[in-house]
Amino acid sequence: MTNISLQYVPVTVLDVDEALGFYRDALGLEVVSDVANGGFRWVSLAVSGQQGLNLVLSTPGAGRSEDDAAALEQLVAKGAMGGLVFTVPDLDAVFESVSASGAEVLQEPMQQPWGPRDCAFRDPSGNMVRINAEA
Repeated sequence: MTNISLQYVPVTVLDVDEALGFYRDALGLEVVSDVANGGFRWVSLAVSGQQGLNLVLSTPGAGRSEDDAAALEQLVAKGAMGGLVFTVPDLDAVFESVSASGAEVLQEPMQQPWGPRDCAFRDPSGNMVRINAEA
């Protein structure tokens, strides 16, 4: 079997600066790079404790045709793009911190019937972000 690892997770957002307020400031991810090219911008954020794994924030038009960008923008705005799931050692503390940032709360911390204790938010663009307590 090949040794394979995940390096980048693209996250399409409607406004990169607004998304930074959520991913960097509320969740505590660290900006690794901020690259502008051709009127677009890609910001890579490091996930603590996972060396080499980065979320990459970009807008729908970054590297896409106008038609694709318009379609993707509609999907993002509806919250129809898949979600992210993070794991933290202290779910309640993270919930309080992210809630205090003004992020939209979808679900307060609760035990799920399928196993984890978790909570959920929407980032400023509408993407769902779940946060699990470490098992």
